[in-house]
Amino acid sequence: MLKHVPQLHDFDRGNGVCKYLENNLCSIYDKRPLICNVQKMYEKFFANIMPPEEFIFLNLEACQKLMHYTEKI
Repeated sequence: MLKHVPQLHDFDRGNGVCKYLENNLCSIYDKRPLICNVQKMYEKFFANIMPPEEFIFLNLEACQKLMHYTEKI
């Protein structure tokens, strides 16, 4: 699934899953890139175009789709 997000291309371990995901946790959480930080992404790119509740809902929806997709891998 990461192949659909160009900014995460280098994070793909080759099967669409992030190479930094270990035991279902991010191993670089404290140093994660901006694209992986929902709050900072909202503040930098989306605060002027949508309310935070909508952004959070859209992120939750995307996460659920990713979880469903990765269950098939």
